[in-house]
Amino acid sequence: MRLLLLFLDGVGLGANDPDRNPLARAEMPNLTALLDGRRLVAEAVTAVHGRQPLETARATLVALDACLGVAGLPQSATGQAALLTGRNVPAELGYHYGPKPNAAVRAYLHNGNLFRAFTYAGRKAALLNAYPQAYFEAIESGRRLYSAIPLAVVSAGIPLKTTADLHAGEALAADFTAQGWRERLRLPDTPVLAAVEAGARLAALGAGLDFSFFEYWLSDYAGHYRDMEGSCRLLATFDQVLGGLLASWDDEAGLIVITSDHGNMEDLSTRNHTPAPVPALVIGAAAARRPFAGRLRDLTDIAPAILSLT
Repeated sequence: MRLLLLFLDGVGLGANDPDRNPLARAEMPNLTALLDGRRLVAEAVTAVHGRQPLETARATLVALDACLGVAGLPQSATGQAALLTGRNVPAELGYHYGPKPNAAVRAYLHNGNLFRAFTYAGRKAALLNAYPQAYFEAIESGRRLYSAIPLAVVSAGIPLKTTADLHAGEALAADFTAQGWRERLRLPDTPVLAAVEAGARLAALGAGLDFSFFEYWLSDYAGHYRDMEGSCRLLATFDQVLGGLLASWDDEAGLIVITSDHGNMEDLSTRNHTPAPVPALVIGAAAARRPFAGRLRDLTDIAPAILSLT
């Protein structure tokens, strides 16, 4: 069974408060329909006796603990390492750390992660993000360090996608559409997709792999900038991508998992990360989806749940 993991950096389950939570404010008709009229907020999984999964016809929503029993606010490097390895990296180290992995976190990622597990099993896995040539040059020169996700990929011997892959339709830009490559990176020849087309491309690429991963880090940036208007624009674009993905995805052939590493964007009253639980939105046929979602309690449960499908 295939699995596509759509990673939204810095997105927690927050209050249903449109004054501080863009997830309670943005127009997201595809996501709202998927959740039977609910928004992606804490109350969607809150019941009288605590957190309860939300079940709809096509999806299960679970709240995941991102703090992992460690004091302080969760951070990207240790949170993403826990998600990718299935180990409680913050608890084993005794601290949260980020944004980029330090030597201790790098050791966890080198010694075992989802990409390595699929590769060693002879299965096909890939990170679907394309990286511009300037990124590779900065890494090679030492001016830039890998974040946890691309580090996990290269440690498994899987090449990162390039500009050539983006032009060939074998990858997507970090903003889904690649408009940012034209405007910010000043690469005017970059092909630009409509958001719905980007979602369809995600589905098509995921259909050819056993495990595919896309990292959307703009959500975390918007949270740190406390940009309500920009956050709502990003979420509206994401919702259109989701619409294209859902229209093209074969639920019987695989699952989509949408999750995060820590809270941030859901509370623009602060520019810091938050201790909020993060969503695990599992999409697909009920026979596979429900037992998968039933395994999930915190970030460390994602990797073993995915490997249980192989």
